Amino acid sequence: MTEIREYRDSDAGSWLRCRLLSFFSTEYFDDVVVERPAFENPAHRLVAVDGDIVVGLMDVEIFPDRATIAVLAIHPDHQRRGLATRLLDAVLPRLSVDVLDAWTRGDAAANDWYRRSGFAEEFRYLHVYKTWQDEGVVPPEGVDRVVTAFMHAPISAEAAMRERFGRVHVCRQYVRKL
Repeated sequence: MTEIREYRDSDAGSWLRCRLLSFFSTEYFDDVVVERPAFENPAHRLVAVDGDIVVGLMDVEIFPDRATIAVLAIHPDHQRRGLATRLLDAVLPRLSVDVLDAWTRGDAAANDWYRRSGFAEEFRYLHVYKTWQDEGVVPPEGVDRVVTAFMHAPISAEAAMRERFGRVHVCRQYVRKL
């Protein structure tokens, strides 16, 4: 039976593997971290464990006016078994704010889960990646050329960004009133 509990320092390696493998087949495939990110604000850090192995994780950072799901990841071998919902159900009673939000890209399963879980899409913008193959980014003074860049753009510029750059993602904010 998979247990939902607070993250422990001894979970670090397993937490990283779970996050990496769960992101690998999504539009966040290159959002690789080599250590668990710290938060400036209070946070709830939950894990789903099978024995001592992290198979799911949810970190929720608490701000004065809202809480934000900073990361939600389910190991590919454990997806579609209700773990994301169990993690959400475990964190909701711990929240003392009126709004929970989350940001995601175009992964159909993630977007469907947020909608099924009572979230509504509230805002969109673009994540635009410039690679060495893409033209049209002016380097700052003192830089010969921009090889790689990660940029934000308004959703209204989607067609133009897709025409100029090979990798463009719609980033969606989902909000759930509590």
